[in-house]
Amino acid sequence: MPTSNIQLYSFPTPNGRKVSIALEELELEYDAHRVDILERDQFTPEFIAVNPNSKIPAITDPNGPDGKSIHIMESGAILTYLARKTGKLMPSEPRLQSETEQWLHFQMGGVGPMFGQFGHFYKYAGEKCDHPYPEQRYRNEVRRLLGVLDTRLEGTDYLVGDQYTIADIATFPWIGCIEWGYAAWDHIGVNEFKNVVAWHRRCEEKPASVRGAGVCVTN
Repeated sequence: MPTSNIQLYSFPTPNGRKVSIALEELELEYDAHRVDILERDQFTPEFIAVNPNSKIPAITDPNGPDGKSIHIMESGAILTYLARKTGKLMPSEPRLQSETEQWLHFQMGGVGPMFGQFGHFYKYAGEKCDHPYPEQRYRNEVRRLLGVLDTRLEGTDYLVGDQYTIADIATFPWIGCIEWGYAAWDHIGVNEFKNVVAWHRRCEEKPASVRGAGVCVTN
């Protein structure tokens, strides 16, 4: 039977959590479909039809901007689409919109890739690469990025002042992943970045964040 719900295709990685948390925060009706990347579900023809790049998350909105169904890939693009669709999680003032977009792209171009590379070499690549350089390089970059965030969050609740936006939702799951994904909280020294720790807790404890983190955990 046709549905008007957004269809979410995801897996509980930091990128996957971004979108489920946003959907919960926005109180949008959606159906969640687990795409198990450990079982290579992302390479099935059915998923490639939604995202030709074979990466989670992706969504299908049966009520797109022109009233027709639309597939959307890339977590940052999905968050931006949902913010525009609802008029929420994005400031209305142009300067603050620009700041939100800048910090969203900071996550997409910096935090996600660098944290991910650190996690790969720290947790997963031990048998293939025993040289210390890659892990040290990405650990140093993770700490540098945490420093940028810590400075940004000095004296403010969120990345764009007192407004909780898609920039926060895009970024804070990657902070948590240092612990729940890589078991490297102490190795990185996250507690040294007091503003980041407080902000992460503030975001993580939101009811929508708790609900969104549990989406697609099991079939």
